[in-house]
Amino acid sequence: MSPWRVDEYRTAAGHSPIRGFIDDLDKDAQADALALIRLAEEYGNRLREPHSKALGGGLFELRRNQVRMFYIFEPGRIVRLLSGVVKKQDRIPPAVLEQARAYQREWEERRAPAKKK
Repeated sequence: MSPWRVDEYRTAAGHSPIRGFIDDLDKDAQADALALIRLAEEYGNRLREPHSKALGGGLFELRRNQVRMFYIFEPGRIVRLLSGVVKKQDRIPPAVLEQARAYQREWEERRAPAKKK
């Protein structure tokens, strides 16, 4: 089976939250993030815990050490990275999850007209 493609989400204005997140990480955390991206490319929707976890509503998180990256699946074997956080508590802060869900909704709304064609 062919590998999955990992793409970054961009806002309507062209901003990439995941790119900013990865760029701001320290060297070790960046290595964790890149390792997770490689796993997503190789395993896609077969990736399971401890590296991936479903958060409900089609939203998932990639997990390694304290690095969390939120993503969705798209047709055509695409993993769309939305945003990320360095987890400092047992639970991800609700505002961080809500922002990831907002990116998911915005992306799906923008894609909806393309699906109807």
